[in-house]
Amino acid sequence: MEYATRIREKLAAGLAPERLEVVDDSARHAGHAGADAAGETHFHVTVVSAAFAGKSRVERQRMVYALLADELRERVHALGLTTQTPGEAGA
Repeated sequence: MEYATRIREKLAAGLAPERLEVVDDSARHAGHAGADAAGETHFHVTVVSAAFAGKSRVERQRMVYALLADELRERVHALGLTTQTPGEAGA
């Protein structure tokens, strides 16, 4: 299974997001540390979820990292995150 798919499925199951975007930015990082010609090493993820209510930015990131621990250990080198509640996102 592709890593982008795994990321989507785990975040959808763990955070019940109202909005979820997973963008593979690997091509933009060719030649950088951790980059692989096969791709799927650098991602930007946007998650809008009520599960983030009352949580700091760091707490939100830790929630995402915990859900994606296997992917981060196996292949994903960089993960950019935008984490918002529905109210913050204007949803």
